[in-house]
Amino acid sequence: MHPLDTLKPFFDLHASRIATLSDRIWSLAELRYAESGSAGLHADGLAQAGFRIGQPLAGIPTAFVAEHGEGGPVVGLLGEYDALSGLNQQSGALQCRPSMDSPGPNGHGCGHHLLGAAAHLAALAVQHYLQLNGLPGRIRFYGCPAEEGGSGKTFMARAGVFDDLDAALTWHPASHTAVFDQSTLANIQASFVFKGRAAHAANAPHLGRSALDAVELMNVGVNYLREHMPPNARVHYAVTDSGGLSPNVVQARAEVLYLVRAIDNREASELYQRVCNVARGAALMTGCELELRFDKACSNLLLNDVLNRVMEAQLQHLGPLPVGEPERLLARDHHATLSASDVADAGRSLGAVLRGQGMPALFEGVKPYRGPAEGVMYGSTDVADVSWVTPTAQAWVACYAFGTPFHSWQMVSQGKTSLAHLGMVQAAKVLAGTAIALLTAAPDTLAAARAELRERRAGPYVCPIPAEVPLPWQRG
Repeated sequence: MHPLDTLKPFFDLHASRIATLSDRIWSLAELRYAESGSAGLHADGLAQAGFRIGQPLAGIPTAFVAEHGEGGPVVGLLGEYDALSGLNQQSGALQCRPSMDSPGPNGHGCGHHLLGAAAHLAALAVQHYLQLNGLPGRIRFYGCPAEEGGSGKTFMARAGVFDDLDAALTWHPASHTAVFDQSTLANIQASFVFKGRAAHAANAPHLGRSALDAVELMNVGVNYLREHMPPNARVHYAVTDSGGLSPNVVQARAEVLYLVRAIDNREASELYQRVCNVARGAALMTGCELELRFDKACSNLLLNDVLNRVMEAQLQHLGPLPVGEPERLLARDHHATLSASDVADAGRSLGAVLRGQGMPALFEGVKPYRGPAEGVMYGSTDVADVSWVTPTAQAWVACYAFGTPFHSWQMVSQGKTSLAHLGMVQAAKVLAGTAIALLTAAPDTLAAARAELRERRAGPYVCPIPAEVPLPWQRG
């Protein structure tokens, strides 16, 4: 009997409780490295189930590890729970409307409340299966903060917390279901702080040195740089300090935050140095001092075909998403709020799977896995650094109306619906089934996965965050 069939009563029993957990984390909507409430809910729930808790982890107060089992292989489940700034939204709304129930400006616009909850449920399911069958093996839940803009897992990888894993598994809420089959971009994020000299902007402007001018010149210079970057590279920025609100004062301090992305760590580092040189030039032109503050980074993702095929087998065994007419109607209503461009962009990722079907309001099936795909997914993830340390696989699972874009109010709005909950439980089954398959497989499966990692890595893992860069809250 397939382990997931054996575990069906377990998932039926715990689905409601895990939905409540995800909804509570949705309402907390905590940002990077401040997810104390969300991390606490996960850690307390796993401790009550008999998991051994290690907290804090890697010096990060909102990171922890929960482990069950003895002997055998060690499989890790990666759980996230951080939200995004500026996406507060009323649950279930069909238009952008701030929530009165969830205080603050934040919102779960990337579904991490579901991501961590599904991994939590999967850990409990694997624990139950190992105990039921008297099997050796260790299952770990890693509480991973700050995926959004913080690269929490990269700091954790730098601290070596994944080094003894035989495999790592995760997933991401999406509007379709499939094995994750593309690499991602490496990135580096840094603040550029310009320090000038204040002066009266009318009476003595010649005595001032404008830090805001330096920020603007840096942005202009980087915009000219864009033509000469590698085609897969991306550069984004946000002015985080414009120097004050008084135009009649020459701004003595201004700051801009840059995120540089490229196809791999080497290209990201090279492009980052070119951006740094532009900043140095802006400082010279304006007579300002420049302070560089390296914030965080993450690597490009290394796919693992061996693990992906084990995960694909679980997806195919489960089959279509177990939705009913209420979920189809819900998806139809939310799908109607999306633009044609949103839906078309989602359709491109599925290609021939949708040929002749048009664009559905809800993708209920499973996109077949054909091996690592060409090209790259233009986002970034700190899961990538785990993938450099240990063989790693992840899945997309549909929790939203088809075409719902990441980091949007529509994603926040759908985050507590029955469709989101169904997709989350389906993801938990995928993770649990994959973990059990690896824990009970012949040793050559994990050995093959490790050999593939060594081949793809072609050398040792070097963390893209230098050892001297402190954790964010440790910085002066």
